[in-house]
Amino acid sequence: MTSHPAYLELYETREVHRRAEAAAATLESCQVCPRNCKVNRLEDKTAVCKTGRLAQVASYFPHFGEEDCLRGRKGSGTIFFAMCNLRCVFCQNFDISQAKKGPEVTPQELAAMMIELQDLGCHNINFVTPEHVVPQIVEALPYAIEKGLRLPLVYNTSAYDSMESLELMNGLVDIYMPDFKFWDEDLSLKYVKAKDYCTAARAAIKEMHRQVGDLVLDNYGLAKRGLMLRHLVMPGGIANTRNIMHFIANEISKNTYVNVMAQYYPSGKVSENDYAEINRHITQDEYQKAIATARDEGLYRLDPRESDNHRWLGGH
Repeated sequence: MTSHPAYLELYETREVHRRAEAAAATLESCQVCPRNCKVNRLEDKTAVCKTGRLAQVASYFPHFGEEDCLRGRKGSGTIFFAMCNLRCVFCQNFDISQAKKGPEVTPQELAAMMIELQDLGCHNINFVTPEHVVPQIVEALPYAIEKGLRLPLVYNTSAYDSMESLELMNGLVDIYMPDFKFWDEDLSLKYVKAKDYCTAARAAIKEMHRQVGDLVLDNYGLAKRGLMLRHLVMPGGIANTRNIMHFIANEISKNTYVNVMAQYYPSGKVSENDYAEINRHITQDEYQKAIATARDEGLYRLDPRESDNHRWLGGH
């Protein structure tokens, strides 16, 4: 493994510039995510993600709440994109993901944000909810690299990604961090408004692992390259944690770094009658069963802040 980010090699051959042009062209009939809306975003037409030609950024800052291997001592340089290609009824960032919060930014402005975060000492650039703005991210990279960007790139996603977008990111992303939400199609349709979510997520996570392999840490315990996966434990076990962990262990790798997350709380639209069954916190017992399930399936690289139970966040 090289000591520098993967994208620098593609920049030297001008492949990053070619990708930027190809990425922009995909917006003419958008298939950036599995919804395949095919609207002309070059003309600022929008569909599910409500995002036109330019990306919207809700906020960007050094984030100290991420996994230890991302945040380190000086934080993960997070760029939170506004809007989303999913409609999770329980979204804990509902105002950002579904309420059109955030100014539009040009590729040059997005690049400047990356450089600012690097100058603040962040250990990586962490793109949060990037699924619908892959072309805009790729367009910004030549400008950022020219200005001196040298940090690993983290692709922090719901896993509702298209193969076309992941191919654009191949060789540019150092660390993929998908969140595998649901296994069942009917529940995916009900809670994230995408029946094909589980099918798309399985294919996307396989491709991410093919590109970057298992997570590699440096001598300081910081993530340098590879796949790290999140899974949010849901009330009543409705996400089907068993099947998800079995898939990860048997079709991805038993060496996968997994964060089994306890921080579910009622938010978004869950107070409505249709979602009464998830209008509560998870219990400690539900969380511990999820951890035991991951271990039973042979997964051992579990995020220590969660799995050691020093940071219990549920239990109301």
